[in-house]
Amino acid sequence: MTYSENLWLYFTLLFGIIIVPGMDMVFVLANSLTSGRRAGMAATAGIMAGGAVHSLYGAIGVGLLATLLPALFNPLLFIGAAYMAWIGYTLIASSITVSSVEGGTSGSGWRAFRQGTITCLINPKAYLFMLAVYPQFLKPAYGPIWLQGIVMGLMTMATQAAIYGTIAVTASRSRTLLISNPSATILVGRIAGGLLVAIAILTAWHGWRAPT
Repeated sequence: MTYSENLWLYFTLLFGIIIVPGMDMVFVLANSLTSGRRAGMAATAGIMAGGAVHSLYGAIGVGLLATLLPALFNPLLFIGAAYMAWIGYTLIASSITVSSVEGGTSGSGWRAFRQGTITCLINPKAYLFMLAVYPQFLKPAYGPIWLQGIVMGLMTMATQAAIYGTIAVTASRSRTLLISNPSATILVGRIAGGLLVAIAILTAWHGWRAPT
């Protein structure tokens, strides 16, 4: 797999994960509905800042592993692939819906930004992504880990901006889509789960083929 193919695969999975309704999405929607578009965009910026922090510690962890304990890289890759497949299975088996929109607070854009950052940093979905998915796409064969981390971090922030920013701008329609059409959110969750399982299999296959 070339580096470009690796990035496209990462983006496909990243998009599928971010678009699944969760804490971050509901927080942006709630701020947009209760405090206006500006608060929604500030919340989006805060979540992007939290995503940058997640990307930073993910790249540092993989870089240290590849440098200090290279013999453990492939075994942990297989463990991560198995964990990723399990997460995908749970998404396929579950029925994700958003029954209500809560958590919006009136106040300044700075407050929405700060709370958005905290929401992202405590989001369990983000930690699962960074522990099980993110390391699969950072590989020494593609060059410096820190540079790959920057590229993938920017991709993560851009995808968050596109999805959550759109929700902030079209808050009323987003609310209708998420709440009034539960079948749509269930379908999105199951598609994302299928992507996770497929990429877990592909990751394990490439790890098995890689020279030891």
